[in-house]
Amino acid sequence: MSSKSYNPYANAQAQFDHVAEMIGLEEGIRELLRQPMREYHFTIPVRMDDGTTKIFKGYRIQHNDARGPAKGGIRFHPQETEDTVRALAMWMTWKCAVVDIPLGGAKGGVVCDPHNLTEGEQERLCRGYVRQLSKVIGPWNDVPAPDVMTSGKHMLWMLDEFETIVGGRYPGMITGKPVGMGGSLGRTEATGYGLIYVLREALKELGIKPEDTTASIQGFGNVARHAAKMYQTIGGKILAVSCWDNADKKAYTFVNKEGIDVEAMISITDTYGSIDKEKAMDMGCEILDGEAWLEQDVDILIPAALENQITLVNVDRISKSVKILLEGANGPTTPDADDVIKQRGIFLIPDFLANAGGVTCSYFEQVQCNMNYYWEKDEVLDKLNTKMTAAYKAVSELANRRNLYMRDAAYVISVSRVAQAVKMRGWV
Repeated sequence: MSSKSYNPYANAQAQFDHVAEMIGLEEGIRELLRQPMREYHFTIPVRMDDGTTKIFKGYRIQHNDARGPAKGGIRFHPQETEDTVRALAMWMTWKCAVVDIPLGGAKGGVVCDPHNLTEGEQERLCRGYVRQLSKVIGPWNDVPAPDVMTSGKHMLWMLDEFETIVGGRYPGMITGKPVGMGGSLGRTEATGYGLIYVLREALKELGIKPEDTTASIQGFGNVARHAAKMYQTIGGKILAVSCWDNADKKAYTFVNKEGIDVEAMISITDTYGSIDKEKAMDMGCEILDGEAWLEQDVDILIPAALENQITLVNVDRISKSVKILLEGANGPTTPDADDVIKQRGIFLIPDFLANAGGVTCSYFEQVQCNMNYYWEKDEVLDKLNTKMTAAYKAVSELANRRNLYMRDAAYVISVSRVAQAVKMRGWV
């Protein structure tokens, strides 16, 4: 669904360069922040169930840790690249800074397709990943988490391997763990709910009632599902959902002009976010091509899949009825498409602000683990709501005061905070 001509790392650097120029960032800090501080590229040998050994390529990239331990997920994906991981690590730095939590940015990945691996092979892959990184990750320097096609189960295997190597109990070395094994209540919902918390504030600002709005979502994994549920809770109506079909190896868009029953749709969705087409049709959905989600006559578009989904090639397909673009994915809009969004006057809630609920709750999990005291779910979600609302208001206030595009305002806040930390530490 994305154009191969777009490099996510080049996009991330272009966004940074634009803001660095805008705020007059001094050259040394600019050079430091536009690239990762550390990169780890390695191979992971895994004994397969049939007795053969397969070699997997792994990455861990730490963009910046001036404000605190590096933080970022680990994704399993057959098309994973070092430039994607670099971009995501950089975006994590800005994400932690915009919500003002004391963490830096990192990201990890393994080139693999977990659909084609047994549970035992996935476990051995997770343990092998940690064995390669045990000296450079941990609660005080780099805290991983789940991402695309990884889960709490994978995180627990990684934790167990780390604790076996280091000797001791370090539940704060990784987040996204199962509840009861160091995981936080509310973490599963956090990213999706956080999206809707900031959307709620944007609708207030624009004078629009949630119950008067409709939305189209790209993706139907964990983030999209919980965002859809919360959006429905505040009164909104989902008209379209696009997702990847693992069997057909292509994306489809499911459309119901009367509104999609989110809970019913979740019930026919597999672990990896693929929707059962026959059952969807029985629910009254029309099935269109994968990019049709972009063309729907809705008020709100929510890209919540992968990076580089809204490009110069397809941005003109966005309906004139769209008022808000809520970026649930990391880097879903390329810089040249961003210019079109800005010109059209579509209100943008940028990715690293909109989807920061996940890392915020991961931070809460880390805090709970380190003090061995766990909060009730309502307390977690209340704290999340407070953090996301405050972050949105800070970005919105700056955007209005200086007449800035929302993405630029979010970047100004994030980059300024990280630059200040770098300077205060005397690194530059």
